[in-house]
Amino acid sequence: MKLLILAPEPFFRERGTPIAVRLVAETLGLRYKNDVELLCYGEGERVEISNVLIRRTWTPAFLNNIHPGISIKKIILDLLMFFNFLRLLFKHRQNQYTLIHAVEESVFFALIVKVFFGLPYIYDMDSRLSTQLMCRWPWLKPFGTILTLMESLAIRNSLATIAVCKTLFDEAQSMGAKEIFLLSDVSLLETEGATREHISLKERCGIVRDTPLVLYVGNLEPYQGISLLLEAFKSCVDRGASAHLAIIGGRKDHIKEYENKCIEIGIKQYVHFLGPKPLSSLGAFLSQADVLVSPRTSGNNTPMKIYSYLHAGKALVATSLETHTQVLNSEISKLVEATPDAFGQALFEVLSDAKLRSSLGEKARIFAEAHYTLPVFKKSLNSIYE
Repeated sequence: MKLLILAPEPFFRERGTPIAVRLVAETLGLRYKNDVELLCYGEGERVEISNVLIRRTWTPAFLNNIHPGISIKKIILDLLMFFNFLRLLFKHRQNQYTLIHAVEESVFFALIVKVFFGLPYIYDMDSRLSTQLMCRWPWLKPFGTILTLMESLAIRNSLATIAVCKTLFDEAQSMGAKEIFLLSDVSLLETEGATREHISLKERCGIVRDTPLVLYVGNLEPYQGISLLLEAFKSCVDRGASAHLAIIGGRKDHIKEYENKCIEIGIKQYVHFLGPKPLSSLGAFLSQADVLVSPRTSGNNTPMKIYSYLHAGKALVATSLETHTQVLNSEISKLVEATPDAFGQALFEVLSDAKLRSSLGEKARIFAEAHYTLPVFKKSLNSIYE
């Protein structure tokens, strides 16, 4: 087996898809030894993966700083990566790849190559690409049928489709996938070396030790529901909660935007934006929270943070949307409507009830250890490649 992983991402970055790609590459590198290559964008932290040759696509400076989601810059980079992919196929024509593992939109590269050269591929499906495009550019909605048809062609022609969540599994099945597997993301608490530095989150926020702390970790893109979270937190404070909110992650422009919102709604003194932090600190931060939150307002794939939240053994409040409910339930989390009032009420209830927090946290930890750990992930991926 000579395998090429196509990853149209800055690699490596400490965010969802690049982390998932690294886990796939590490697992398959161990399985196939030195017969695995990974083609990615030129941007990203230079990392080494045992038994995996990482090939980077030349990237002009003006195309750097790629953010999550679709964009014109990303489409241009995808074209450059496609030409690099063709170059590699020509270079290896005497010792050709056996199989392509295509992540996200690179499935269309693999589809074209299969049509003309018969090279099989597996589709690593992390989202509905047609939906992403129409959400990003609403003017594409009249072409929705064509976009969905293109997506279904990619799925039907794949040797197998790997869906990251149950919703995508069901949708790929309805589009005619030959074989389909569910491969959920995992908790990152055991995939990254824990920092040895003692990090006091409350000290960094400048609050006293016994003050309840609500914590959000992740990027601050609009679909994450940060506006909802801030308005809900104001509702919680107005109900009499003495808690503070810490937010880890986000770009500087997003942080500035939400800091201004905090000033506008009068909660600046209770909310602390700490910026991006290394994954090695994640466990230390989560362990110090009283309540973890995921206020996502759109999307159907489950946020990767959810698995680490569960594994941390802390009470979790999340919106009751499909993005969460395909993993979470009322036994291991507090699921509420995606409105400021409902989310704020839920936060207040959980903060006010230590027994409830303890019960939710313990059940969540047990659930994560049974379903969303690295050994479970590796076993599932290896079984797909049997």
